[in-house]
Amino acid sequence: MKRLILLTACTLALAACSNPEEERKAQEAAAAAVQAQKEAKAEDVAKQYDMAVAAQDWERARLHGASLLDQYKDTAAAERIAAGFDEVKAKGDAARDLRRMQALWQYNQIPVGSKGNQVSAQIYSKERVDVDGSGAKPVQLVFRDHPEWKRHAYLVLQAGDFRCPQCTVKVTVDDGKPVSMAAWRPKTDEAIALFITDQKALWKLARKGKSISIEFPVKAGGTRTAVFETGGVDASRMPQWWQ
Repeated sequence: MKRLILLTACTLALAACSNPEEERKAQEAAAAAVQAQKEAKAEDVAKQYDMAVAAQDWERARLHGASLLDQYKDTAAAERIAAGFDEVKAKGDAARDLRRMQALWQYNQIPVGSKGNQVSAQIYSKERVDVDGSGAKPVQLVFRDHPEWKRHAYLVLQAGDFRCPQCTVKVTVDDGKPVSMAAWRPKTDEAIALFITDQKALWKLARKGKSISIEFPVKAGGTRTAVFETGGVDASRMPQWWQ
């Protein structure tokens, strides 16, 4: 294509050396050839865009659409997709954010003798939390299904401790109103854990929005809040009861 454009331009330029009108026509023809090449390339990108939209692959559609509007903005293909691209871009951003949140979760399945498997889903807090003045550290939220110990939801600290033989935590979904939930600290040194009594209700809240924040009391005094981006949880990874 480039060779054809060059040959066309050279031929027309030679013919127009002594004729201004021919020179003008030569320039127009060369410009038209360049634009035709650009339109062809734009159509190739537009086909990829259309295929991604049809497949509802919004991240890929967003990339192709952005490329089309940036590199080939003065083409017919770019004009065709421009009106609907904002919606596609929003869907692409949402899909990318969902994929990011899905990667925040860890799932484990561990055999417990001949009694079955312990299944768990766990996630770390969005930001580290300083609970005792020793520095900010991650807080972990765990949902666990054990063949003997049954079902639990609990927070785990890496330092400090909870002030909660029996207490209440406040759970907020996204920007909603806080929900008070009973909690308790088991008498064990194996882990710094705080169990939420109604684990099924907490699981539902975790699946309801993009994030939940949990405010809990600490031995150092007052309360702390950990935020978990739970929106990417894969509920199918837990036993049917959790569904």
